[in-house]
This record gives sequence, structure tokens and C-alpha cells, in this order.
Amino acid sequence: MDLAIDRLQQDFLSDEQIVASRQVMGLDRQLVGDGTCFVAEVDGALVGCGGWSRRATLYGGDDGMVPRDVRLLDPATEPARIRAMYTHPDHARRGIGSLILATCERAALAEGFRTAELMSTASGQPLYTRCGYLPVERGDADVGGVRVPLIRMRKAL
Repeated sequence: MDLAIDRLQQDFLSDEQIVASRQVMGLDRQLVGDGTCFVAEVDGALVGCGGWSRRATLYGGDDGMVPRDVRLLDPATEPARIRAMYTHPDHARRGIGSLILATCERAALAEGFRTAELMSTASGQPLYTRCGYLPVERGDADVGGVRVPLIRMRKAL
């Protein structure tokens, strides 16, 4: 996750924004506890991860500044959350993110969700757009006066 945050955002954010983005990204242990986190390995090495959630928290890691909302979502009226998508920079743009995303979508669909929503970074938006997600809202996270751009995106499953 740290390598993905540091290296894959270099074409999109300033160094200051990359450092600040760590406050709005990172590991979400709730996904692990809920059994909705997936990993990808190549030759026994972890090369990607990501998950989905039936809980209301849209984005953010355990140790960051984003408040947690563990309320269970209603699959009939609310979108599942796609969360914590990271690919090791040495394995980026090889289909790993697409594979994990598709796995998350199938799992959410199997639990009755008809839409999925996520909060994208600028570096993640091209992947999500290719996979059918549309921007719903653009905004910034304010981390100590440093603005980190984020894009809320949604897709019908």
C-alpha cells in the first residue's frame, strides 16, 4: 500500500499531496474482519489487494483522519463500497486491479447489491472509468491545509 501510494500517484499529485494522502488512504481492517478483502499474488509475492464492504464507510484507512461508519448498508437501496484498492507499482497496469475489482463486484452482487460506489484518487480514476464507473462528485480532502483531490464514482452492477 505504501509503495502504491508513493509511486503510482507521482504523475497526478505533488509530493506534498502524496504525503497528505496517507491520511485518507490505507489498510482497512474492517474489510479483513468481514472477509471482503482480496489479495493477488504472483509467484508467492503479494502484488495487489482490494475489497468491498457492506458497511457505510466510503473510504479511508484505519489510522487516518476519515471517520468510520460501520453501519450495515441496505443492498436494496444503497450501493456496496469498493475499498482499499492497491497494486504494487512493479505490477501496475497488468490487469491485477481489474481482476480484484471484478471479484469485489461479483461478491457484492451475490449479496444482493445492485450498485457499487467508491472514492477514487486521481491515479485510480482511469482504471475505474475503464471498468464502467462514472463520476458522481468531485471534491478534496483537506489534510492540514493540503488539498487531496478525490472523485466519488458509481456503477450499476
